[in-house]
Amino acid sequence: MGEAKDAEVYEEDLVDYDEEVENAVDGAAANPSVDVVKKGYVGIHSSGFRDFLLKPELLRAIQDCGFEHPSEVQHECIPQAILGMDVICQAKSGMGKTAVFVLSTLQQIDPVAGQVAALVLCHTRELAYQICNEFERFSKYLSETKVAVFYGGVHIKKHKDLLKNECPHIVVGTPGRILALARDKDLSLKNVRHFILDECDKMLDSLDMRRDVQEIFKMTPHEKQVMMFSATLSKEIRPVCKKFMQDPMEIYVDDEAKLTLHGLVQHYIKLSEAEKNRKLNDLLDALDFNQIVIFVKSVGRASELNRLLCECNFPAICIHSGMTQEERLTRYKNFKEGHKRILVATDLVGRGIDIERVNIVINYDMPDSADTYLHRVILTLPY
Repeated sequence: MGEAKDAEVYEEDLVDYDEEVENAVDGAAANPSVDVVKKGYVGIHSSGFRDFLLKPELLRAIQDCGFEHPSEVQHECIPQAILGMDVICQAKSGMGKTAVFVLSTLQQIDPVAGQVAALVLCHTRELAYQICNEFERFSKYLSETKVAVFYGGVHIKKHKDLLKNECPHIVVGTPGRILALARDKDLSLKNVRHFILDECDKMLDSLDMRRDVQEIFKMTPHEKQVMMFSATLSKEIRPVCKKFMQDPMEIYVDDEAKLTLHGLVQHYIKLSEAEKNRKLNDLLDALDFNQIVIFVKSVGRASELNRLLCECNFPAICIHSGMTQEERLTRYKNFKEGHKRILVATDLVGRGIDIERVNIVINYDMPDSADTYLHRVILTLPY
């Protein structure tokens, strides 16, 4: 029912899963011209961010964030990405993939008034909001560089006015809203030099979203850098990614099973539906956690479980698709900033979201696929 990181579980009937190991897919043999870097899970590299010869303003922002050494994926990707190479990168959530494309893009951009130089697409509004925050955090000393986020749920006129009056140099958004703005000629993509997909498999797996991405892609110049990132990247979707690219550098930080489950302590409890709430209460009382995410399978169950937890005086909050976008973002920010310690959520929250304090995930309802399970539990894994 739940997973914990660096925490003892106090119930005798919580049985460990055995970690599964799959063979990694490596396309280098079939295509030796493609640069493939394949790494296992490793610790912090000895080199520092200064070795990348980044702009002083970026190094200052990195220092403010408290980062001293790049993660494995940053060490492998950033030196190539800042040279403008196309990149496909698979690495587990929390290894610093977002910083790869944020720093690489900010390093290369020379902002020109009224021109969008970089476009970042992702599949959820929450992830778009998070990515925009990362750009703002690392560009704090690059005063001329403007970033803006665009997603559905906000009146489109507000976005059109923003583009008209204060056009950003970096646009982050969901495919549907970005395409609508581009079709209406409010968002010009003719100067885009950096095209980035985060959690790319989620967008390219969905035919509707893939069509939107393809149409947006065709509106951008032929000569540009393309970077794609994901925690899971199946052998079936990799060729689709490559169709957008020219001789990409491929970085797969371990295969899918080892990649995402390394260092994760997993337990399960077999319970009837009627027994779940009592056991959950017992676990919340017994476990030592910073923050915890509890996943359920429906909007109604999220609301009801959150109500029950609040009645039992647990500091809980819930997020689900039945809320307005504004309410979801407010609650997400409330949880991320530590004002609440327990988040009850549907799988809307699971994909790509990075909340540093989360050290336990509980599957109150099991997901319907291994991939969804994967993206739920890796919320607990830092780099």
